[in-house]
Amino acid sequence: MFKTLFKTIKQALAIIGGLSSPSKMPCHGWSIPAKHCKTGQKLRAIVNSICFFCYALKGRYPFPNVQEALQKRLDCFLNNPLWVEAMSFVIWRKEKSGFFRWFDSGDIQSLDMLEKIVQIAKNLPEITFWLPTREYGFVSQYVAKHGAFPENLTVRLSAFMVDGKPPVELAKRLGCMTSGVSAESYTCPAPKQGNKCLDCRACWMKSVPNVNYKIH
Repeated sequence: MFKTLFKTIKQALAIIGGLSSPSKMPCHGWSIPAKHCKTGQKLRAIVNSICFFCYALKGRYPFPNVQEALQKRLDCFLNNPLWVEAMSFVIWRKEKSGFFRWFDSGDIQSLDMLEKIVQIAKNLPEITFWLPTREYGFVSQYVAKHGAFPENLTVRLSAFMVDGKPPVELAKRLGCMTSGVSAESYTCPAPKQGNKCLDCRACWMKSVPNVNYKIH
């Protein structure tokens, strides 16, 4: 259906507010302001939590033009009933890598948002999606209501604390993977290869139960 709704990609991009293009990633993503993170807002007040060191509140992210772009994407999600169809169309047309990342900044805002993300994955079985999140509650609600996530959507429950144990048991019950952050014992190869994924796709793979990132 989404392929018949739009005549041009420009039309669909206007509905979603654009995609992000993180320099580290091999693909496009979609992100919103980190200040809207529900669990993240609480964790930012806790010393040595991962969100206390939030990278999406540093570097270029606080620049007004970046924040305006991130807020525009969230506003588009909240206010346009064609968001799922438009997002599906844009990813279908623009993403040639076969991969897509949700939330290089921000996190799931509601069960409704998660349900729409899942629908996009169902619309695009040829794309492998990675969804990192600390919103365990919304993930639990989704599984209780709908059952398992699509095979092409890898949901990773992110740990709360630096060097803290990821929620492995919860992830297993929900059919998810996990991730953590460490100063030393990290498995993500990006810090050793110019802070880029290059040919690594571990984060997107359900065959990789946990990925540990270096704190940054």
